[in-house]
Amino acid sequence: MSLRDRRRVIIGVMGSAHCDPAIYEQARAVGRLIAERGAVLLCGGLGGVMEAAARGAWEAGGITVGILPGGSDRESPPNPYIQIAIFTGLSEARNVINVRAADAVIAIAGGYGTLSEIALALKVGKPVVLLHSWRFESPFGEAGGVLRVAETPEDAVAVAFALLPGGDRSEHL
Repeated sequence: MSLRDRRRVIIGVMGSAHCDPAIYEQARAVGRLIAERGAVLLCGGLGGVMEAAARGAWEAGGITVGILPGGSDRESPPNPYIQIAIFTGLSEARNVINVRAADAVIAIAGGYGTLSEIALALKVGKPVVLLHSWRFESPFGEAGGVLRVAETPEDAVAVAFALLPGGDRSEHL
């Protein structure tokens, strides 16, 4: 097996910096499930859905990466569960990094920033799973990515891994 074959899967979790307690717990469960499968959790590094997902992954012993909008810790303090903080200084333009760095994207609730990440992921051919997020009557017909809707954190993570190029590569730690 080559080193390339052993690269960890990166699952991006996208969502709002503010969310209600029920969505927070759903995102936390998603993060935990991602870590339990041996994948790296990537998010925007701030609060709300991003904090919850990072917390779940961190509590399960996973690796968390935050792609932050500001250029420094003072500009964009990461949530306490981010282990690797990448300060971009790019504001919303960091959404491109979030999407490009992920092997699959799970969008949980979210506003227009999350919507832009969904659209970018589909445009560049990344699989996207929606959990209590934006709904579309007709998924972007010209998009290269695959769009699925999940009703539970378990389904969202299972579908994201199933849609990975080459199939499910989870390590089930």
